[in-house]
Amino acid sequence: MDEKVIMAGFGGQGIMAMGKLLAYAGMLENKEVSWLPSYGPEMRGGTANCDVMVSDSMIGSPVISHDATAALIMNLPSLLKFEMDVLPGGKIIINKSLIDVETSRKDIDAYYVPVNELASELGNPKVANMVMLGAYVELTKIVQIESVLKAFVKVFGENKSHLVPLNKEALLKGAEAVKK
Repeated sequence: MDEKVIMAGFGGQGIMAMGKLLAYAGMLENKEVSWLPSYGPEMRGGTANCDVMVSDSMIGSPVISHDATAALIMNLPSLLKFEMDVLPGGKIIINKSLIDVETSRKDIDAYYVPVNELASELGNPKVANMVMLGAYVELTKIVQIESVLKAFVKVFGENKSHLVPLNKEALLKGAEAVKK
């Protein structure tokens, strides 16, 4: 198992948090992981993306260069920038709430998830990133949802543990969206 994931959107969408949680969940499951963030200087509202690798074997380089197994895309500029970096046969999950076009690729599996709407249904639009992560985890089974929730407390601290139930709901909502 060797997953190379590009997560991309704009600052404020929780892209970096999503990547950290996936990497930490992999680490909790004794997998090799890397997390490589990249964001513009303007932060909130600027471009943000990260490369995350989760593997059963040692990772040689944290850089994903036209060999991603998946891309989690939260906005249109990110789709235009990263859709060609997914390997044939890979997966792309697109935030249908903010992107009204489909991928031009016919050689990858595309999933269109209205992550913003699903997060709003839970009463908190800030969990859109967790809806997206839940969809990815369901499709790949790269880590367990419970590992992501354990990672949440490790990454954000005990003082944020009261947010675990909401984030679990968001992960499960994303998973359900791609089961159909």
